[in-house]
Amino acid sequence: MSDAVGAPAENTYDVIVIGAGPVGQTAAERVRAGGLSVAVVEKELVGGECSYWACIPSKALLRPVVAVADARRVDGAREAVSGSLDPRGVFGRRDRAVSSWDDGGQADLLAGMGAELVRGHARLNGPRQVTVTPSEGPPVTLTARHAVAVATGSDAVLPDLPGIAEARPWTNREATDSGTVPERLAIVGAGGVGVEMASAWQGLGSAVTLLVRGSGLLPRMEPFVGDVVAKGLTEAGVDVRVNVSVAGLRRPGGSGPVTLTLSDGGQLESDEVLFATGRSPRTDDIGLETVGLTPGDWLETDETCRVGAVEAGWLYAMGDVNHHALLTHQGKYQARIAGDAISARATGQSLDTAPWGAHATTADIHAVPQIFFSDPEAAAVGLSAAQAGRAGHRVRVVDVDLGAVPGAYLYADGYQGRARMVVDLDHGHLLGATFVGPGVGELLHSATVAVSGRIPVERLWHAVPCFPSISEVWLHLMKAYRG
Repeated sequence: MSDAVGAPAENTYDVIVIGAGPVGQTAAERVRAGGLSVAVVEKELVGGECSYWACIPSKALLRPVVAVADARRVDGAREAVSGSLDPRGVFGRRDRAVSSWDDGGQADLLAGMGAELVRGHARLNGPRQVTVTPSEGPPVTLTARHAVAVATGSDAVLPDLPGIAEARPWTNREATDSGTVPERLAIVGAGGVGVEMASAWQGLGSAVTLLVRGSGLLPRMEPFVGDVVAKGLTEAGVDVRVNVSVAGLRRPGGSGPVTLTLSDGGQLESDEVLFATGRSPRTDDIGLETVGLTPGDWLETDETCRVGAVEAGWLYAMGDVNHHALLTHQGKYQARIAGDAISARATGQSLDTAPWGAHATTADIHAVPQIFFSDPEAAAVGLSAAQAGRAGHRVRVVDVDLGAVPGAYLYADGYQGRARMVVDLDHGHLLGATFVGPGVGELLHSATVAVSGRIPVERLWHAVPCFPSISEVWLHLMKAYRG
């Protein structure tokens, strides 16, 4: 180990991580594994957005809804389902999943890995300097010998609309931590948060209206995905309205029903309104101006998540703030790469010869997986057919009706779903794969392995799926490809 790496002096560490969500925790874990000392600064709850207001609570809310929906899709089982969901039971399950918003357990995990937790608001104060302002007491300045890693995540964006302040709209936070069911809920936005929360709150008893500015749901996925999800939501009772946007809101006094004025001239009255219309980086108040960067900007990074615009290469950014992929699992992946790169550079190792291979960033570029846990589920990895075409690839697109797969029609009567793979004809491997239908989320990792590993389609022919499982869709895709 290099002499440059040492045990913490007072307020001095090898690495300082700003943000103690899953990404920051993973970065701390990796640099500790590399023998470096690390301080992790957090102004809210250790565990971050994902643990308390996004991934974990949303899936806890969705699971009872989907479990009941799955039972109702099976003859003989649907007769055993009576009544409606018990919101108190669902909220109790959600509260247990988020430890009732108590971060003591996650703070203990940081301590167990040997990281120092510093609570307070962190701001850069020049090269390798971080000033932390706690809720009580004077500010303290921390110094990093080698690196500062920014893992502060992102915030929900609210549009600049007349009356939005008095309307007090929900964001993902209120949508996942509410303990009451609004009688009527309007959701604005066609992305993952919008469709997942439409499934969850409709299942919990709200009359949900989903307002979509464009022509379909989940517009970054294959077009058929949005069609299948919209049909599923509609059948569940959601009022899905496309090609409509919100022009203004009224909620006199900030209480009571909220009235939405729509772009088509109509009005919609609701008890709550959720805006799921995008994210912005939490970089507006972390001192970027002290190191020559612009507050509020996304941070541009190289393949090891190092911010190239900062001289001497000591600043890193991972997770949502670098805008590569606003997904927890991708942020943690980046943190593993960055943490190992920081450790290697601090100890004088070559990135090219390091056994973990810091340059092995294929998944970050080519194989980003994502699942939306709506009912039905939507899952995709890699490029869509349109994206592959725009990138100049010569491709063949293969589609399969999932309802024709024995494992699928045994999973649910009248199963509705679809699968697609996009094959690079010049190289013979998958560029992307997409699935939509009940229970398809667990199909995605096999597709991710195929896309990330660039496994030749001819070899995938010999990867035999089990009968009768939904994963046998791979055999149907291979047969369709081979004609």
